[in-house]
Amino acid sequence: MIKTIFFTLFITFLSSFSTNNENVEELNLQLDRLILPEGFKIEVYASDIENARSMAISPSGTVFVGNRRADNVFALKDTDGDNKIDKKYLITDKLKNMPNGVAYFNGDLYVAEVNKIWVFKNIEENLDYIDKFGDYPEEPILISDDYPSDRHHGWKYISFGPDGKLYVPVGAPCNICESKDEVYSSITRMNPDGSGKEVYAHGVRNTVGFTWHPETGEMWFTDNGRDMLGDNYPPCELNRVQKPSQHFGYPYCHGSDISDPEFGDKYPCEDFTKPVQNLGPHVAPLGLKFYTGNMFPEEYSGDIFIAEHGSWNRSRKIGYRITRVKIENSRSVSYEPFIYGWLDEDEQEAWGRPVDVLILEDGSMLISDDYANAIYRVYYEG
Repeated sequence: MIKTIFFTLFITFLSSFSTNNENVEELNLQLDRLILPEGFKIEVYASDIENARSMAISPSGTVFVGNRRADNVFALKDTDGDNKIDKKYLITDKLKNMPNGVAYFNGDLYVAEVNKIWVFKNIEENLDYIDKFGDYPEEPILISDDYPSDRHHGWKYISFGPDGKLYVPVGAPCNICESKDEVYSSITRMNPDGSGKEVYAHGVRNTVGFTWHPETGEMWFTDNGRDMLGDNYPPCELNRVQKPSQHFGYPYCHGSDISDPEFGDKYPCEDFTKPVQNLGPHVAPLGLKFYTGNMFPEEYSGDIFIAEHGSWNRSRKIGYRITRVKIENSRSVSYEPFIYGWLDEDEQEAWGRPVDVLILEDGSMLISDDYANAIYRVYYEG
């Protein structure tokens, strides 16, 4: 009986190992289709990460991954230092309302569903328990349950700012509409225990990524433009928050100067904070990071990398790439592709969709892909 059980477990392990290797080999073949600047390389960092979306990282290098289409939140570790994940922990599969957002703060993991935010205390100290028993050892702490329950633009990206507050967006519950509740189309912030919640920025249609300038501490965020104004209007946006309570235009104004045909007559575009950079129309910009590492050439220092998830309702698809916004004195001086090839332009078929980016301690960059269920590592060899 014991031999039979051992044999079954062994065969299951071999099958899982073989399947994982096959997935990595298939992904490596696909990666050959990607176009990168000279000297840059890309490799599979982790595979079989179902619907890999937002990422967060601890000081020790543990990567946490949320998702939108499944219920899983993972922790990933590279235990042997070969720049590939060899340990995957399923932290929870019990959050059923799109646990997209993850943030790490003072040893704790914060996870955001559509209308709730949970805290998994001392998360890294509990990974061995999770590995052994398959579950987090106690109930996570619910610190907020009063966000809107609308699933339209309801999934959340979350992150802690340099002020120690947790920032949480609330998307518009529609393509284009006004709302009497100021929490819609906003970015909110709160203390780590859920207290002191306030609206930080207004007029934000649907941000699924923000970060902070490494020197000024100002928030920069992407915003997804409205639909149904044609293939080429309006642009998506890269924005910069210089002070609390700024308004970024939605639903009255889009991009730098496009007045909305339904609501634009109420306020002129001059009343609102303009984007730092108009991005491509319908490219669906999500996660972004300033490059703060030392691996890439000096010319990349301080620039922004943006994951463009790709259009869904354009007659010809665009996006499906990583773009670079060159920054000088807190202003954009150029906007260009950095990595592309996830979309076959001729066939108009995509094999991957970038979601989020992270900069590792060694200066390399991680990219999550919720379509290929993978995370990639980009590095520079010269």
